[in-house]
Formats: sequence, structure tokens, C-alpha cells
Amino acid sequence: MSDASTVEIRCRVNGRPVAIASHPMSRLLDVLRHDLRLTGTEEGCGEGECGACAVLVDDELVNSCLVPVLQVEGSSIRTIESLGDGDRMHRVQQAFIEHGGAQCGICTPGMVMAAVSLLERTPSPTRSDIREALAGNLCRCTGYMRIFEAVLRACDDSR
Repeated sequence: MSDASTVEIRCRVNGRPVAIASHPMSRLLDVLRHDLRLTGTEEGCGEGECGACAVLVDDELVNSCLVPVLQVEGSSIRTIESLGDGDRMHRVQQAFIEHGGAQCGICTPGMVMAAVSLLERTPSPTRSDIREALAGNLCRCTGYMRIFEAVLRACDDSR
């Protein structure tokens, strides 16, 4: 039951239909992490600058810390938890592990989601395409080269 300050939002999250009772201006990030217990999406800056909270909404990469939950009514949302199949990781996740693209873990979910978004749109990206696709994601640990190598490797693994 919702009170006057909450609304019911219906959408799909990782392929499942969900109904969320929430304040309409609650951040999508908070709803995912706290209400739906999908804690893979990280909060880095909370201001849309770092990309740690990136998810796909209707196949568009967005920073979930900037999206009011009301905005996703009727949408399809994909989080880091949607990747892989049971015990098998998505090829991007596997490449990040094999090439040292994941260090402290704060930026990793957003980086992986940005890379997945890129590879779904551009299966054979150039280094320039990768740099542009990951430009909204900040990492303080790797210096980015390992991340770029991981994305290139994920491209090779798809062939």
C-alpha cells in the first residue's frame, strides 16, 4: 500500500516485470540497490560524473544516480546482474578479470555496462570508439589501458 507521497512504477528489471512503490523523485540507483536489492550497481560520486552507477534503460546507457524512478515507468532496465548466464560470466566481465580491468571494483560495474552497450551497438569497435564509449566512466586505479585491452579482448571473444 502506498501513501500520498509514493507512486507505483511498473517496469522490467533484468527481464522481470516489477512494480515499485516509491517517491517519484527517488533516484533509480537507490531503488535498484535498496528496494530491489540489486547491489551490483555502485554509487561513486552521486552527481553523474563518474559512471559507476551506469545501467541500460531501454538499451541506452544512463547514470542511475541522475534518473528519477518515475522516468523509468514502462521501461526495460538492465543492470550488471543481468549479465552472464548462471555460473558463466559475460565475455566482457571475463575479459575484465583476465586483463586486470577490475581493480578496487567501484567503477567496474559501470565500465562493464558501458562496454556491453558499446559492443551491442558496435561489435568491432576501434580504440577510438572504446575511448569515446568509456569517456563517461572514471577510474582511479587502472590508468584505463587494462580496461581498453579488456574491451578489445571481449571483441575478439565474440568472433
